[in-house]
Amino acid sequence: MHPKPTGKDDRTAEAGGVAVAPGLAEPSDLQLLAKMGYKQELKRQYSTPQMFAIAFSIMGLVPSIASTIAFSLPAGPVGMVWGWFTASIFIIVVALAMSDLASAMPTAGGLYFWTHYFADEKYKNPLSFLIGYSNTLGLIGDTFALMILSCVSISGDSDWTASRGVIYAVYVGLILFHGLSAAVLGRVMPKIQTTCIYINIGLIVATVIALPVGKVARGGSLNSGKYVFSQVENETGWPTGWAFMLAWLAPIWSIGSFDSCVHMSEEAMHAARAVPLGIMFSAGSALVFGFLVLAVMAATMNPDVSQTLGSKFGQPMAQIYYDALGKNGALGFMIVLCIVQYLIGLSLLVAASRQAWAFSRDGAFPFSNFFRQISRRFQYQPVRMIIGLVVICLILGLLCIINNAATNALFSLFVASNYLSWGMPIFCRLVWGEHRFKPGEFYTGRFSRPIAWIAVLYLLFGVVLSMFPNAAPNPGPPDMNYTVVINGFVWIGCMAYYFLFAKHWFTGPRTTVDEDRSTESDTAIVNSLPNDSHISKEN
Repeated sequence: MHPKPTGKDDRTAEAGGVAVAPGLAEPSDLQLLAKMGYKQELKRQYSTPQMFAIAFSIMGLVPSIASTIAFSLPAGPVGMVWGWFTASIFIIVVALAMSDLASAMPTAGGLYFWTHYFADEKYKNPLSFLIGYSNTLGLIGDTFALMILSCVSISGDSDWTASRGVIYAVYVGLILFHGLSAAVLGRVMPKIQTTCIYINIGLIVATVIALPVGKVARGGSLNSGKYVFSQVENETGWPTGWAFMLAWLAPIWSIGSFDSCVHMSEEAMHAARAVPLGIMFSAGSALVFGFLVLAVMAATMNPDVSQTLGSKFGQPMAQIYYDALGKNGALGFMIVLCIVQYLIGLSLLVAASRQAWAFSRDGAFPFSNFFRQISRRFQYQPVRMIIGLVVICLILGLLCIINNAATNALFSLFVASNYLSWGMPIFCRLVWGEHRFKPGEFYTGRFSRPIAWIAVLYLLFGVVLSMFPNAAPNPGPPDMNYTVVINGFVWIGCMAYYFLFAKHWFTGPRTTVDEDRSTESDTAIVNSLPNDSHISKEN
């Protein structure tokens, strides 16, 4: 066993020639990280189940379904149930492709690091820069204030709905509380993630049991199996087939954070195995449990889809609980959903801070030297970056004050940004870098390339899908989906920033294994990197 860290800055240990604070990691993880050019700065304390837990917690299936059901409900039960199942299959293909890369090169900067590693020499710096920023934006969305306010609406038995100012005020309070929790609870965060597994599974089981039992007990009847699995609706104005495709947005958003395992790589024990298993377990469980929950919801909801969509509570899920369980039962479940939503936001901020910290470690952000610092007082947490992300979240959240279109654009911004970030390194590996790919402990073998191509094509389709308006083929300005505008602004702005300024100082991932080196063996690790290494030496 390694000795426990003392908290003193002047104490270091060496493993594989890398000087680190004692107790941060096992030698095998230190050496694997050093081969990628980085010294260990975070504390490795997440087991394989806890890696699964952080992704599963961010997915938060029942509250995520509640937040996104408005995307699938317009297509009726078929859109809800089979839309989830179909899209989830493709998402698992993406998870397989990502797991191949995550096992080979488990680092917190994952997606932009892989992009730089595999891309052609003349494209690697701008593409890596774009993916790093896109991925960071894709991780900091936190749009669940409406769930809290649904509780207030149910409790009051009224038609009251929250104003946009009230929604933003709740959002601000939640984000600030998330930031405080993420900064000071580092020591117990793995245990919190383990607890999240039990809470989420408990909520799934309770929902699956309580909805049908409550509906029957209140004198209602369940919808038939034919209704659940074959009833087609279309409340969108689009052709029915496209309405079904738009229903994919629910699982696309809900099963959209398994890359959090990648960003926690440098805190995972035996990362080459724990990270890919965390990705696959979370994506697979989402398919199974989500399908089950949605089938039960379809069996217990009002057969008139328009009544549920037009719920006075502002949340179709709240209406489904209310119809099956009455006011008190619905309020109880919605309170639990709000608690789980808090845990989702906390886990998301933790994962996002690691991605952003890794990007600042490579000098990509303004004031990177300030934000890349690790707080040993708070259990080796990137506290400064956590605070920085809280500020960014507060600014982005102002969009919800404008109108529904701006809110939905913010919502879809994270889908498009994430999908671009997931697809680019896989594409770069296929087109330019296959000869550089060295499989890790998890590898899909001869199916790896076909899986990767299917993943890239699906992710491209997902980006396009996220930019369509839900309402009708000819929406007015209030109903338009402005995701293409916002994403275009972000992506074009990012590239303009790079070519005007950042190209003079951003050179991709930087070597840190020989920072403050005290032995010659540090230099040996740096020199062991390939001559065409993707890593630049930090000045």
